Amino acid sequence: MITVSLCMIVKNEEDTLRKCFDSVAELVDEIIIVDTGSTDKTKEIIGQYTNLIFDFNWIDDFADARNFSFSHAKMEYILWLDADDVLLEVDGNKFKNLIETMETSIDSVSMHYNLELDSSGNAISSLRRNRLIKRQNNFQWHGAVHEYLEVSGNILQSDIAITHCSVHHD
Repeated sequence: MITVSLCMIVKNEEDTLRKCFDSVAELVDEIIIVDTGSTDKTKEIIGQYTNLIFDFNWIDDFADARNFSFSHAKMEYILWLDADDVLLEVDGNKFKNLIETMETSIDSVSMHYNLELDSSGNAISSLRRNRLIKRQNNFQWHGAVHEYLEVSGNILQSDIAITHCSVHHD
């Protein structure tokens, strides 16, 4: 079975963090959080799940913050999420099966990203993103805004979905 570090960057996410953490905490081996300046109860909530909390002085660059979070990972693979992302139960079960059976020859796992669900829970807006990556490959984020993770190698196209559950709509 592979080991997994969850890496996240957050700021003022007290309304979403518990739901996110509760959906993945038992599926990962460590949780690494980079806080970019929270002024609400975000850090207090994080402390209930992990003591691996790092401060990052915000420099208007999402890629730098994400790369900083990745630099603290110690496990074989890195899973990245945003604070308003969750693994629904069916996808959590698929993820558990994946980490129990995945070959270490896999460099990255692409997953569906459900941006919006209809009233029956079906995805009506979705795209794919590389969500689980091999740490030793040192894949990097690029772009200050609308950042992207540059990956290469043996990429597994999984049927696992990460679901976006935003509470705030800016």
